[in-house]
Amino acid sequence: MTALLPHLASVLVEGVETGDGLVRITVRTAAGVSVVCPGCGQESMWEHSRYVRHVADEAIGGRPVVIDVSVRRLYCENPDCSKTTFVEQVPGLTVRYQRRTPALQKVIAAVATALAGRAGARLLLHLHQTLSWASMLTCLLRIPLPAVAVPTVLGVDDFALRRGHRYATILIDAETRERVEVLPDRKAETLTAWLRGRPGIEAVCRDGAAGYAQAVTDALPEVPQVADRWHLWHNLGEAVLNEVHAHAGCWAKYGPPSQARVREETTRERWHQVHTLLDQGVGLLECARRLQLALNTVKRYARVPEPEQLKKAPQYRPTLAAPYRDHLRRRREEDPAVSVRQFLKEIKDLGYRGSSNLLYRYINQGRVESDRPAVSPRRFKSLLCTAPDQLKDKDRELLTALTGPCPEMTALTGHIRTFADLLKPAADNGRRLHEWISRVREDDLPHLHAFTRGLERDHDAVANGLTLPFHNGGAEGVNSKTKLIKRQMYGRAGFRLLRHRILLN
Repeated sequence: MTALLPHLASVLVEGVETGDGLVRITVRTAAGVSVVCPGCGQESMWEHSRYVRHVADEAIGGRPVVIDVSVRRLYCENPDCSKTTFVEQVPGLTVRYQRRTPALQKVIAAVATALAGRAGARLLLHLHQTLSWASMLTCLLRIPLPAVAVPTVLGVDDFALRRGHRYATILIDAETRERVEVLPDRKAETLTAWLRGRPGIEAVCRDGAAGYAQAVTDALPEVPQVADRWHLWHNLGEAVLNEVHAHAGCWAKYGPPSQARVREETTRERWHQVHTLLDQGVGLLECARRLQLALNTVKRYARVPEPEQLKKAPQYRPTLAAPYRDHLRRRREEDPAVSVRQFLKEIKDLGYRGSSNLLYRYINQGRVESDRPAVSPRRFKSLLCTAPDQLKDKDRELLTALTGPCPEMTALTGHIRTFADLLKPAADNGRRLHEWISRVREDDLPHLHAFTRGLERDHDAVANGLTLPFHNGGAEGVNSKTKLIKRQMYGRAGFRLLRHRILLN
């Protein structure tokens, strides 16, 4: 028995009963053994009485286990002790005020930490234990939070408790990615109060939020602040997208032709090939062999006297978007990069009552025009922000074709690649950043100028982010895991429970 259940080694096993899907083990503690009083620490063997405790244990063979433990109540022999009597505890088997063994409690705590309430209760049923969702939450909140030392490099970021309404702040160790604390809001005053009571922080990694910057400045004015490089690159991408939209009239018409035009050219070329061979006296079967086409395909080309007759006009049902085709076509000619969302807003003002999905299908079918631009502004921005050595040959050729006709796009390409080099921390990146800002302002790129003004407002933190090796990626990872925790609880958890689960995970 003790080989299978080592926590019973210190007690006397009196019997084992099985029945009704339950294993019941009866044990008792040995008499004549001294026990230390929990009040004063003095040993005592003076027995007062005995009583039986019923303790649940891990399942055996798919059946829950209950251990009936006969324990002693003893007198404390110290007359100055506040405890007159006390109950002995069996190491590994009993805990004060607990009806579960430490082994079973460890399992329940692990399930509660991972799944919390109802989901944890459902999983425990498969482990042959029965607990309510409320008991699971009680067990979870009783788990002590790990003690984390004040980090040398602190990471600060916010996450949504209710998007657009309430936000909280997560604090982590930016080097080890351990959770340090979760604050109930993202106010500067809250973070300032937390920072003032914790000396030892040598650097703070954050995003561009002005509230966090002010909080660190107020609490730890001598500590350097480090702007996160991912946020710098993301903000640059937003500025690039705005520049691409602004110059759509220059680059959009130089993109590759639409698939409809490519099919028309292929059809016309094949028709000429077939009729050239037929004029030379080549038979249909030989034409199919030479051109590597199906015989029926060659016959279809041979029957048509003009290639234009092979073009089939698509048959569409009339839709709610059809009356606005002229407006959509005119706007597409004025601004080739106009978005479908903007189209929807404009024609709704003109009386359109259809859905956005219907308009998307209408435009994607080519019903506004047959030669719509094949490259969207967001795709162009993605090409600009991708490292040249990671582009495929066709994408590299497309990027050259799009940037060539527009001097501003050519200059923008160079600025993006130079800034990408700055994201590799180096000692002289502060000087190079100043030179990069000066070069950008020499070109007619107003949206990029706005980005540089933001860099200058937070110049010290940006310079530290480009020179020091620290970053805030760990906080972003914790935020991603926090979203999973929130979804597990369906958004019904309070801040206290959410904080507990974040810090335990």
